[in-house]
Amino acid sequence: MSKLYDEIRQRLTRQFQRVAEGDDIPPAARFRLEGLLEAAVISQEADKPALQALLAERHVAILGDTLEARLGEDWERWHPFPEIPVFLNRAPVSPSTSD
Repeated sequence: MSKLYDEIRQRLTRQFQRVAEGDDIPPAARFRLEGLLEAAVISQEADKPALQALLAERHVAILGDTLEARLGEDWERWHPFPEIPVFLNRAPVSPSTSD
């Protein structure tokens, strides 16, 4: 593949690893990666299906489940390409008072 594709794969891997370790992804880093995804399609370095397959493969390899399992079958409706739909799990919250 191209240098651009390799860079996208490396950044995607690093971002998913951060989430797997319990860290958040800084918005600027996520937005830059989404820009690279879009640039790859515009420049014809990669096509949308190949990049979506990479996203799905890295998600399973690093986070252990599919995007569909994590976000629902229609996740792409709410997170259209090139959006990267990865968020930390919500922290467990319990009421501190009886009201």
